[in-house]
Amino acid sequence: MSDIATTTPANQYNLREHALALLIESTPQIKCGGLANLLSHFQQNKVLVDTTQFLTTTKTIPGCPAKPVLVSPRGVKRRAMNTIEGRAALIHALAHIEFNAVNLALDAVWRFADMPARYYEDWLKVASEEACHFGLLNSHLHHIGYEYGSFDAHNSLWEMVDKTKADVLVRMALVPRTMEARGLDASPALRAKLTQAGDHAAADILTIILRDEIGHVAIGNIWYNWLCEQRGLEPVATFKQLCAEYEAPKLKPPFNMEARREAGFSDAELALL
Repeated sequence: MSDIATTTPANQYNLREHALALLIESTPQIKCGGLANLLSHFQQNKVLVDTTQFLTTTKTIPGCPAKPVLVSPRGVKRRAMNTIEGRAALIHALAHIEFNAVNLALDAVWRFADMPARYYEDWLKVASEEACHFGLLNSHLHHIGYEYGSFDAHNSLWEMVDKTKADVLVRMALVPRTMEARGLDASPALRAKLTQAGDHAAADILTIILRDEIGHVAIGNIWYNWLCEQRGLEPVATFKQLCAEYEAPKLKPPFNMEARREAGFSDAELALL
């Protein structure tokens, strides 16, 4: 990783180049550790944010470990929550979502040029917090006798990331505001299940994740609305059009209206739900 930023001075990181290198990295511990290092350098003003550079790669994106084995959503086995294995399977599924979310945020940093510098800073923050979430969940898996890769997983979140790679407006509309916002709705019920099963440590981790995810969805909302303004588009009508065009998953209740409102969804958008 030390020689990635080849176009910058020796004492600097190139943010978008380094984000791409971390995205390609397949080992979760190296990816998350490298991200923490990148954030530290950014906070020390040792990171160059080149907003105009057009980057390409021939490497596989994202880099993923050999396990978990990726299967269709229907191929992921359901397990009873009243067993340790069942709780571990749920926590593993959440860890997989967070690992994908790390990759999602890194992709948002490297892929899209000509955005304001604050955009890249925001998504670096998101990536770092998602890595923290992954670490908390994976540590808890180890505590109960499992690890990331112990169960199969599906890849539906990344499939939508790939479908939206040509346009940052579409990405902001259909990933943070749609796929990730579903997590705001699901978190209270999942937390209640874990609490009822006696896994208070996992429930506490979900409390942290929900708090941070509100901020992540809010970042998606901020940049979606900014892009709509730049392009002279009406946000609500444009969102409906993009959902239909890209076959976004239909949102189903119950909805966490309080969290969605805190994340910046307008009253008009909430009324449509």
